[in-house]
Formats: sequence, structure tokens, C-alpha cells
Amino acid sequence: MTLRETRILTVEDDERIRTAVRLALEEEGWAVDETATGEDALTAFARQPADVVLIDIMLPGIDGFEVCRNIRRTSDVPIVMVTARDDTHDVVAGLEAGADDYLTKPFAPKELSARIRALLRRARSTDNVPSRIVIDRLELIPDEGVVKVEDKEIHLTRTEFRLLVELAVQPGRVLSREDLLQKVWDYDYFGDGRLVDVHVRRLRTKIEPDPANPRYVITVRGMGYKLQP
Repeated sequence: MTLRETRILTVEDDERIRTAVRLALEEEGWAVDETATGEDALTAFARQPADVVLIDIMLPGIDGFEVCRNIRRTSDVPIVMVTARDDTHDVVAGLEAGADDYLTKPFAPKELSARIRALLRRARSTDNVPSRIVIDRLELIPDEGVVKVEDKEIHLTRTEFRLLVELAVQPGRVLSREDLLQKVWDYDYFGDGRLVDVHVRRLRTKIEPDPANPRYVITVRGMGYKLQP
């Protein structure tokens, strides 16, 4: 995919912000579809899926959380939630709905572009990754994007899969939140540890026999996370 072919869907009810975002993204060479409501966003995405979706939380009608959940039911497209305040509840709720990242208004166009470029770069090379990783009843086939638990295939989002692979290629090694932000989100200088914590929690609900008492993804207090061999 070339940069010129990349398509961004923005969902924002404030016309001034929507126009400013569109102009900033078009300046980067990306094609932009813009909508003002959640209903229109779902229609637009069904008609022509995007490569990245930006969703404002506060929308008339269907709110941003529901738009995110609807898209996530059928697609693992990178989703960025946009919130008017750095409120932990809003941020966590957006990530729990399936978003990969979030931005707080007001944001600089350069920061928005940097986040999108990072999301688009995340097609991880599997050159140095084993073709098959088996830990107890957990099986990963990185080249195929396949995860199985007890021989049953589990659907993970792109971000959840990358997180699991990063932990699995070095079982037993503790990776800090900063390590995982760099490896999974490709964020060298920005990012929030909540991204890691919420995605670990979502990952556990999908692969752990008992998410409250994880067998695989273990928290190492004060250090980070590891995949237990």
C-alpha cells in the first residue's frame, strides 16, 4: 500500500474541527472520508473500509464508544478515539470498546499525523519470529496471525495480537510498559501506560482460562508484564 492509497475515516460533529483535521490529513497525502454522526460513519465504513478510523467520543445519536464497538465486530482496523478531556474513565472506556489509541483535544496536527503514521507502520516483520510458538495450551502462528487456546482459534485485534507476539517471543522475560509501547505501538516519545494495561486486560479475557488469575500473561509489580512459560 502506498501513502497515496491510504484512507482515513474521521467522525467528528464539530465542523471546524472536522475541516481542520481533514486539511491536515490531506496535507500528508492521505485520502479522507469525513462524517458528522456515528450512523453516517458506520454507513461510510461499510461502503468503503478505511485504513485508520478517528472517532470523537461525544457524537449526536450513536456515541463514539458504540461506533467503535460496531466497527470492531467486523474489522481490526486501527481506531483512535478522540476525547475532549484527559479523563481516565473516557480513555479506558474507549480502549475497552476496542480502540487502539486515543487523543485528547486540542491536539496538534503533527501529533495526529505522527500517531497515524505509527499505526500504519505496525505491519510487524516476522523474519526473526518463530513460525510456531507453543506454551502449554496456547499456540501462536505469527505468519498466519493465528492464535489458538486448547486447539480453538481465538480472534484478536491487530494490537492484541502484536502484544501477545512480543511477549511470546521471549517467554519469561519481563517487558516494561515503555518497552511494549515502543514495540507494539511504535511510540518512541509519546504514549500512555494505560494503553498497555487495558490491552493486557482485553487480551486476558480472550486467552486466559480465568482472566482474574492469569496463567499466561503475568503482571510483575513495578516492572511490567511477561508471558509465563
